[in-house]
Amino acid sequence: MKGATTNICYNLLDRNVDEKKLGDKIAFYWEGNEPGDSAKITYNELLHKVCQFANVLRSQGVKKGDRISIYMPMILELVVAMLACARIGALHSVVFAGFSADSLCERILDCGCSLLITADAFYRGEKLISLKQIADEALQKCKDKGSPLKKCIVVKHLGREELVADGTCSKSPPLKRLCQDIQEKKTESSQRLHPKTPWDPATDMWWHELMSSANTECEPEWCDAEDELFILYTSGSTGKPKGVLHTVGGYMLFAATSFKYVFDYHPEDIYWCTADIGWITGHSYLTYGPLANGATSVLFEGVPTYPDIGRMWSIVDKYKVTKFYTAPTAIRLLMKHGEEPVKKHSRKSLKVMGTVGEPINPEAWLWYYHVVGEERCPIVDTFWQTETGGHMLTPLPAATPMKPGSATFPFFGVVPAVLNESGEELEGEAQGYLVFKQPWPGIMRTVYGNHQQFETTYFKKFPGYFVTGDGCRRDKDGYYWITGRIDDMLNVSGTAGAEMYKSELCPCPVMRSFFPSPQNDDLQQCTVVPVLGICRFRLFLLCMFQVTLWAGLLSPSPAPSQPLLCLISWL
Repeated sequence: MKGATTNICYNLLDRNVDEKKLGDKIAFYWEGNEPGDSAKITYNELLHKVCQFANVLRSQGVKKGDRISIYMPMILELVVAMLACARIGALHSVVFAGFSADSLCERILDCGCSLLITADAFYRGEKLISLKQIADEALQKCKDKGSPLKKCIVVKHLGREELVADGTCSKSPPLKRLCQDIQEKKTESSQRLHPKTPWDPATDMWWHELMSSANTECEPEWCDAEDELFILYTSGSTGKPKGVLHTVGGYMLFAATSFKYVFDYHPEDIYWCTADIGWITGHSYLTYGPLANGATSVLFEGVPTYPDIGRMWSIVDKYKVTKFYTAPTAIRLLMKHGEEPVKKHSRKSLKVMGTVGEPINPEAWLWYYHVVGEERCPIVDTFWQTETGGHMLTPLPAATPMKPGSATFPFFGVVPAVLNESGEELEGEAQGYLVFKQPWPGIMRTVYGNHQQFETTYFKKFPGYFVTGDGCRRDKDGYYWITGRIDDMLNVSGTAGAEMYKSELCPCPVMRSFFPSPQNDDLQQCTVVPVLGICRFRLFLLCMFQVTLWAGLLSPSPAPSQPLLCLISWL
């Protein structure tokens, strides 16, 4: 799409405010970790805050092409920071707020960030996360390794109450808190511990102080459609994160179009994607896609089980959510607690429900469909990746006949194929490698700073195809079923394979004695071994040990043998 000129922030905010007259429409309902801690922001307010922070960034010397690291909880300032970067042509690199100081440092160093944006602290459920302290540890590590990053902007999130001096209901920019929640009652969060924020005046700056004098108008930086938009890190088979780079025009088009059709978006919808913005789902289907369509979204800071297991459904009822997008992991977690926590809430507003992040097992799909959606909400089981930018395989609600656990068919313009190990395309019913035969607008453009790795990882194994790294089965009706990752697994089968596994990956003879011999017909000799560190390998052995017990291949005795005690101790 090279040669076109645009600015994604202009399309998300200015167009919606000026051309579509959506300035007074709610862009986000923010729901805090504590019930009752909430806020809202309109498109007009969001535009003003984004312009203010864009001017703040420019005042700090940030210019087009610079990389900005964002390490924040799920608060509205996170969206403001991302869009402010996009407005001035800087690249944002959002790092999930659950990551360690080492992970943050690694990402800052890899893309050469010049500034960090973070928050003082936040609660995830009952757990206090001292984010600024973790950020300081990361900055010290970066400094020791020669990083040029010397500035850190900090949002006073847990300490918002301290900013209220005049008794009004405005707690802190850019949030506009709901007056009733603030003035008539104290939330539990206000009674919780507010840790002292570590501070270095030479590096740290308060967000609210910088914003107080910033202008609310900021001309966008006009960009080529192929200019860089953001970097988002994803793990690979080596364990070293890859900086997936997306560009302005193609990503904007793909995120906006897929959001509109996959969720059957209508202007009156209230949309809720439960994903953290630290992942690609939060980028494409909580920030860019919904805002490009002028949608109203829910931004949730908390977790599904706090303060009780019905939190998600209470939020659905509170905001009258119509389109709901979550992960199979969350669905399985809620399944364990039965139907009662779900059925005590109405959920009558729901129209379309989606899943993302991994293949959903049919049992969880059916529970989601029958219990949560009451058999009236189509489920869009979406397959895509950080690298693809948006949905690749997905049903279209009420248009695609559903099969529990299947991602069904390709989205517009997506051309999948199933290959065997030799790279030959398989027709009809088949199982093999999932690849894509032609590019689409949202395809990643490179691995930041390492284009050779981009070519090797995604194109070398099967030249002429984009290799997803996932296995796939296509059934007789043409439906696609994702079978899981292929590239990060070592498949070992047969006598030689089992012996190799036992001798090479489990060299200790005491440990090897616990695995069945190749001649034992009671257990098929096929093992899938994640190529991971020793800690995860121990966990794997523990699981295998339990499976072996279940299979009756080890007979527990009242007096455990010395090798058994040795194994348990090592695990």
